[in-house]
Amino acid sequence: MRGTRSAAAAIVMLCMAVMLSGCLYPKDRLGQYQKPPKDAIMNVQAVIDQYQKDTGLLPMQNSEASTPIYEKFKVDFDKLQRMGYVSTVPETAFEKGGSYYYLIINEDVEPTVKLMNLVVYQQLNDLQASIKAYSDAHSGKLPASTELYPGFSTIDFKTLDEKEPDLRSMFSGSTLTPMLDAKGTVYLDYGPDIMQALSKESKQPAASEDLRDVLVGNSDFVPVKSPVYHLVNGEPQAASK
Repeated sequence: MRGTRSAAAAIVMLCMAVMLSGCLYPKDRLGQYQKPPKDAIMNVQAVIDQYQKDTGLLPMQNSEASTPIYEKFKVDFDKLQRMGYVSTVPETAFEKGGSYYYLIINEDVEPTVKLMNLVVYQQLNDLQASIKAYSDAHSGKLPASTELYPGFSTIDFKTLDEKEPDLRSMFSGSTLTPMLDAKGTVYLDYGPDIMQALSKESKQPAASEDLRDVLVGNSDFVPVKSPVYHLVNGEPQAASK
């Protein structure tokens, strides 16, 4: 009897330990690459479509003209709730404590809901702050390493005295390489993802086309902190501003 009680107690303690470890582990790390269910995205898309049909407008938060295209138009869930278009906000949305911004892209032609991973976004913001601090302390010098594209280099994390963050692509699951432009702005290199996506396309894109469209058009996500890419000599190449 005593052995049975001891075994039961051990099981309870083990369960509590597992639950506690989950609570102590940062929430953003737990859900960093957990993709929202398809129906959540489809439901928001349906709401956006109905709102536009009824009002002729899109429920978007205001943004600055300089805001990058894949960060620009966030869905205004507050407005949608006030006007009775949604009763609840998706659990995965930032407004509900989730790890994603719900965005509207192609707003002028075919408004489409896409998601931006906020954990990756914050990791890049933290890295940007470290790069700026290093540059300020070293007379504007940047911790640049190997050139990836004209005007873009990998980051020398040893010089920066930081561990390289683990950054994964929402498109392929592969590791993303952070890189710097000549001004010290941090980006993620989506070149390998774009190359993989292009291999599945039947038609080669025009030289002037932004190749990020290939990624976004075949996914529910947008490339976080990405430069524009063009096709150069048959390969995607990041374009500096």
